[in-house]
Amino acid sequence: MQYRTLGKTGLKVSIIGFGCMRLPIKNPSTTEVDEEEAIRLIRMGIDGGINYVDSAYIYHGSKSEIILGKALKDGYREKVILETKLYTPKLVTSNDFDILLDEQLMKLGVDCIDVYLVHGMSYKRYKDKFEKLSINEKARKAKEQGKIKHLGFSSHDEPENIRKLIDTGHFEVMLVQYNLLHRENDEVIKYAAEQGLGVILMGPNAGGRLGLEPPEAMKEFLSPGRNNYIDLGMKFVWTHPQVAVALSGMGSEEMVKDNLDLASQEKVTLSPEESIRVEKITQGYKEIAAINCTQCGYCEPCPEGVNIRVIMDLLMISVGRAGNWEDAKAKYKAIGNHVKFPGKNAEACIECKECESKCPQEIPIVDRLQQTHKLLTGLDSYNT
Repeated sequence: MQYRTLGKTGLKVSIIGFGCMRLPIKNPSTTEVDEEEAIRLIRMGIDGGINYVDSAYIYHGSKSEIILGKALKDGYREKVILETKLYTPKLVTSNDFDILLDEQLMKLGVDCIDVYLVHGMSYKRYKDKFEKLSINEKARKAKEQGKIKHLGFSSHDEPENIRKLIDTGHFEVMLVQYNLLHRENDEVIKYAAEQGLGVILMGPNAGGRLGLEPPEAMKEFLSPGRNNYIDLGMKFVWTHPQVAVALSGMGSEEMVKDNLDLASQEKVTLSPEESIRVEKITQGYKEIAAINCTQCGYCEPCPEGVNIRVIMDLLMISVGRAGNWEDAKAKYKAIGNHVKFPGKNAEACIECKECESKCPQEIPIVDRLQQTHKLLTGLDSYNT
C-alpha cells in the first residue's frame, strides 16, 4: 500500500480510502445494509493496508457510522484515521454542534474523530451557518476536549467559492469531487495544497461510470485484462501529487481486492501511453454527452411509449455535467412511476428506429437510449 502525507496535518494516509456511503445491501430492492458483510469488507480493506475510513451523519439512513463503529472494534480503531462529517442542515443554534458531535462519537463508539469535515460546505452555507453560529470556535473547543483532531470541509460549490473557503484559514483538510471526466476543481486542488490543506477526493471513478463496461467504440482504450476504466481513473487522480487520498465505496470483495491491488503497485501514476488513452476516454465521453439534442420532440411519440426526450436529457446530465449523477439516476428510475416522468424507460425500446428517421440532428437515438439505461441502472458502488 502506498501512503502520502495529508497536508499540514502530518498524517500518513493510504492513497485509497474506504468510503462508507455505498456499503453492500441485502437486496437490490431495499436499502438495508448487509451489516455483517459490510464489517467484513471494511476490515478486509484495513487488513490490506487502508488506513483512512470515511463516513457521514446521513449515509445509509444515518446507519453508516454505527456500522463503521462496529467494524472498528477488536483493535481496528487503532489502525485507521477516522473521518466523518458534520451534518449542517441540523445546525440551528451553536449548541447543535456539540449535540451532533456527541451523537456521532456515540454511534461510532469512539472518543475522538481524527478528521471532522463540515459536510457539503458552500460559501453561502459558510456565511449563513459556520460564521453566524461560531462553528469555528465550537470546533476549537472540541479539539481542546480531545473530541476531534483536525477540521476540514467537503464541498460541491464552484471552484472560486471553494477557494474562498480555503482562504478563511479555518480548515486543514478539503474533500472535493475530481475525476478524468470532471476536472473543474483542478486549479483549486493545487491551490489548497499550496496553502497546506490535505486534499481528499470523492468521485474518482465518476460516481461509478468508469466502473461500467464502456461503449463498444471505446473498448480499445481499456487496459489489458480489464473491462472497465477503474485502473485508469484511479491512476489519473493519483498522478496529481497534491492528492493524498481518493475515496472509494466498496460494495464487494472483488472491489476491495481490486482497489488494494491498484493502490499497492510500485507505480500508481499514469504512464505516457496511459495518459494518451485517458485523454481519448475523456473525449469519447464528451462526444457522447455532446449529442446536440435540442429537445425538439420530433422523435416522439414513440410507438412503444419510451420517454425519449427525458432519457436523452438525462444522458447529457449524467455524462456531461458534474455533480448530477445521483439526480439523473433518481429521475430515470422515476420514469413510468411519477406523474412528472410518464411513459417507459429505455428497456421498452424495440429498436425500430422510427425516432431516428424523424430526428433533424441525425442522432443515433437507439444507441444512446441503450447507453443511458446502462449508465443509470449500472452498479455505482465505486464512490464519490
